[in-house]
Amino acid sequence: MRAGIITIGDELLIGQTIDTNSAWIGEKMSLAGFDVCRKITVHDKREDILNALSDFTGKSEVVLITGGLGPTSDDITKPALCEFFKTRLVVNNEVLEMIGQMMMRRGFPMNEKNSKQAEVPESCRVLTNAVGTAPGMWFEKEGTRFISMPGVPYEMKYIMEQHVLPEIRKLFTSQVIVHKNLMTYGVSEAVLSDLLEEFEAGLPEEIRLAYLPSWGINKLRLTGTGKSLEEIKDLIDRQVARLYQTIPDLIYAEDEQTFEEVTGRLLAQRHKTLCTAESCTGGNIAHMITSVPGSSAYFLGSVVAYDNRIKTGLLKIDPAIIGQHGAVSEPVAMAMAENARKIFNSDFSVATTGIAGPDGGTNDKRVGTVWVSVASGSGTLAVKHVFGTERIANIRRFSLAALDLLRKQIISG
Repeated sequence: MRAGIITIGDELLIGQTIDTNSAWIGEKMSLAGFDVCRKITVHDKREDILNALSDFTGKSEVVLITGGLGPTSDDITKPALCEFFKTRLVVNNEVLEMIGQMMMRRGFPMNEKNSKQAEVPESCRVLTNAVGTAPGMWFEKEGTRFISMPGVPYEMKYIMEQHVLPEIRKLFTSQVIVHKNLMTYGVSEAVLSDLLEEFEAGLPEEIRLAYLPSWGINKLRLTGTGKSLEEIKDLIDRQVARLYQTIPDLIYAEDEQTFEEVTGRLLAQRHKTLCTAESCTGGNIAHMITSVPGSSAYFLGSVVAYDNRIKTGLLKIDPAIIGQHGAVSEPVAMAMAENARKIFNSDFSVATTGIAGPDGGTNDKRVGTVWVSVASGSGTLAVKHVFGTERIANIRRFSLAALDLLRKQIISG
């Protein structure tokens, strides 16, 4: 079963509005058993809309359309739909009544433009919208179902959840699709692919593996397709077990969990506390940790020791250590972690010192170099990494490297 997505709006093409609708629709349709094969974004222009509709006709079972259903002159989706399906606009009294009641509840007068939103193509099946003024519309042509919905995300989601998804589940029940994500860290996508070459060769034909890299994190997505939900879930579970046997040290979470969520859960489970001492990451690690609800149970605080005077003054690092080894060094990283742990009286402390870039590097310590350190009652460990030259990416990578080291130290006790 194939599904397509058409998003309509100049604002999407010029970057004024980020298209979150197609991502949400794609996820829901995939979980409903569809192969989402194509997405098109087009101008608010008659010919572009008509061409997009023609491209999908007879080639996909379902096409989801969002945008261009507002009351203003630039919203031309309904006239284009009328032309494509050879029909005309008529007033739908049920929609008109719903719009009138909504305007009354909100204390707004009902004007001509609001009333025009009750006009729908005569040949469509109307999908009522209880959270907005633009209804959804269902058409069929040459074996393809076209569903047009508002571009406002919460209105689109309402129509999808109340009308579209229940209906297509009744119409299409021939296959199920199951996704399972495993989050990995520690090697590049290319190296990970080499490590999993034998694993991939042993996958059953119902299961596919995809690599989804992002700033040092590689998400592995297992997708299973078949007719029995129970059988596909069982196949997926077996492959997950194989992955844990193949790359046990690289998997840190499942199903979109973040490093900060994983480390927070480990700390909370063990009733341990944490502080940070950050130089090159500028408080980013503390921000990531405190973005997790409930982090006050284990996170005590942070020192952003960006300047060496803060390292020597507040963190009490011997200036001679910095003079001998430089601020970006193993001894300084370890001293930052150990002294912060003493200041906050925490169970764990994580520290970073490095060169985020784009300048500041030397022949010995180039841009992208970072030392991360974790101190605990079991001792202090420091690890050096060398990443790229892009500042924002480096701050993110430095933070992830620190949290990964922290995660491993918590687990090891």
